Amino acid sequence: MIIKEVRIVKLLVIYTHPNHKSLSYSFLEKVIKGSKENPAIEEMQVLDLYEEGFNPLLVFNEEKRRRDMHRDPALEKYRNQIMWADKLVFVYPIWWGRPPAMLMGYIDQMFAANFAYKDNGGLLPEGLLKGKSVVCISSMMGPTHYPLFFLNNAHKILMKRAVFQYVGMKKVKFFEFGNMESPNGKQAEKLEKIYRYFKTLAS
Repeated sequence: MIIKEVRIVKLLVIYTHPNHKSLSYSFLEKVIKGSKENPAIEEMQVLDLYEEGFNPLLVFNEEKRRRDMHRDPALEKYRNQIMWADKLVFVYPIWWGRPPAMLMGYIDQMFAANFAYKDNGGLLPEGLLKGKSVVCISSMMGPTHYPLFFLNNAHKILMKRAVFQYVGMKKVKFFEFGNMESPNGKQAEKLEKIYRYFKTLAS
């Protein structure tokens, strides 16, 4: 009998919503619950950007240059979290067809040159976060297929191609839930789906 070895997973969950009574927070709770019941997940850290008081604003001046952002001491804690993690999980709503500005401000600062990618003079840079994978859990008021048919899949293209693949993270899974403010939105069923996914996640 051959026993398949399961790789131990270190999970970094980045939550972006200002209200802890929101449906987004319920999704976060299901991620945490499922992960805690999964023996393949060794450790988990949760970063709540609003509760953390994360500053999403970019500031560049004579003292703070963009080229030095990858070693900004104020961001060291967050860089260490990303390097520690095997898998990054983003939980957020979709507002105006894209993630909240708070989350994009986090990405602007964390996925900096010489930390997340390196320009070697080629057509595309070298991604420095290779080997890590991503799960995006997003919810919206509009229909599930609205981003696909009316926005040319802008949300997924932005997150997968322009952000994660650019820095070397090729494996990206999306849970994009629509009709979340409708009485017929099957919220309980979708919450259960997230719980089951993380409870059985192996790598």
